[in-house]
Amino acid sequence: MGARDPLSAATTVSGQDARPFELNARDFNRVRRLIFALAGIDLNASKQNMVNSRLSRRLRSHSIDSFELYLDSLESDPQFARAERQEFVNALTTNLTSFFREQHHFPVLADLLRRGLAGRSARIWCAAASTGEEAYSIAMTVVEALGPASAARVLATDIDTQVLASARRGVYPDQAIQTCGRDRARRFFLRGTGPNAGMVRVRPELARLVEFEQLNLLEAAWPILSRLGTPLDAVFCRNVMIYFNRATQRAVLERIAAALRPGGLLFAGHSENFTDCRQWFALRGKTVYERL
Repeated sequence: MGARDPLSAATTVSGQDARPFELNARDFNRVRRLIFALAGIDLNASKQNMVNSRLSRRLRSHSIDSFELYLDSLESDPQFARAERQEFVNALTTNLTSFFREQHHFPVLADLLRRGLAGRSARIWCAAASTGEEAYSIAMTVVEALGPASAARVLATDIDTQVLASARRGVYPDQAIQTCGRDRARRFFLRGTGPNAGMVRVRPELARLVEFEQLNLLEAAWPILSRLGTPLDAVFCRNVMIYFNRATQRAVLERIAAALRPGGLLFAGHSENFTDCRQWFALRGKTVYERL
């Protein structure tokens, strides 16, 4: 998941109504129940203004003039719901990411790769890919550890279809890759010219290692993991569990544990702590857990 700047809270239905939208407590609680049901997100009660801002754009796009009518349609109109539910989820997910964020994880991953995988190709899952920076950071680490001809595979998933589209393009502002360092910038990115000046694109030889797909961690099954083949060697699921309640966290962690090989690593976010899941994981470094 990643970060989106909130829209102005004073959005209106263009050309129809000069009043700002107002999300009352009743409709906010409906939003909280619905996003929990659809995505497992336990939306904090303090997020009412943020929800107002982000969902206002959805109301404008449908020329709907109240949150009540929007939510009625989302919950009671099957045709509207089929088209809108993913947009609703996209609007309320948070996508804060950067290249080599929480940098201490990547040397640990490199060490795991260099220690050997019994003749197998490495299989790594990035479970909250956002706009792709994390997945491409993993791929760069793979190339640096195993060489450019590596047959390693990185599956990168996210619930948000909009950020995945951006990730697949692999195009970023030049300043976004500053955290990669000069050598990596030269090795792994192509610089834009002319109208694309100031932008960079991930080189094809790096992009070939990463496959982006949509996945909701609350789904009853994760068949997409079969594309990698299990058990996995490493899972990056960072700053995701903070949006789930404790029961949902444990359910997701149990399924991640089932997908990881013994000795495989789970990389968590800086504010996450899974030491209460000792039957599956042991802490092996700063927010790094080994599958028991």
